[in-house]
Amino acid sequence: MNVSETKGRSAVGLEHSPRTLREALPIFLRHGSPRILLLLMGLALVGRVRAGGFSPFDFVVVAVVLLYWPVQEWLIHVFVLHAKPFVLLGRKIDLPVPRSHRAHHQDPWNYRILFIPLHTYLYTLPILVLLCFRLAPTRELALTALLVHLALTLHYEAVHFLVHTRVVPRTPYYQRLWRNHRLHHFRNEHFWYGVTRLGGDRLFGTAPDVAHVTVSPTARTLLEG
Repeated sequence: MNVSETKGRSAVGLEHSPRTLREALPIFLRHGSPRILLLLMGLALVGRVRAGGFSPFDFVVVAVVLLYWPVQEWLIHVFVLHAKPFVLLGRKIDLPVPRSHRAHHQDPWNYRILFIPLHTYLYTLPILVLLCFRLAPTRELALTALLVHLALTLHYEAVHFLVHTRVVPRTPYYQRLWRNHRLHHFRNEHFWYGVTRLGGDRLFGTAPDVAHVTVSPTARTLLEG
């Protein structure tokens, strides 16, 4: 799937998106989520350096977070971002995060609405900190885990942003990510959930041969099918 094919399917706003990394960087940094993540990473890095006590176990923690990341990315995409409205006590509930994600699918070239909603940091950050400090055996390793997780989250935001612009990746790894995510948006929303790591799709069977997957009529709405 190339740029011309996806542009033909939905060209709204694409002509206003950046073409190069140099053009994209200041736009990316104008948005709240990347700024928050950079600030949090800075704080976590200072905390980790001040804590000291670096050891080979820090590399173990990094490896664990890297292995966990694609599974988390897949689970959040499937069960949170693609969650449908439901009825509770006779009332229809449409949660804000999946609602904003549906807006992203409906208007995929509008990069202003694709970032992590700012309000989610009010609860996801405390949960992340709690998990790091409860699961890691020491405060130092907890800070390492927190720093790596925040860095991967910033990487997620950057990759997701760039995929929805006219910037075309040059390396094979990022070309695979670019193709995978655009297939999710423009071919079938039930597959290719990975954004920065594709291991979750391979693990859970959502990375089929493209030739065997039909074009979904609900890839833009997510509410049917």
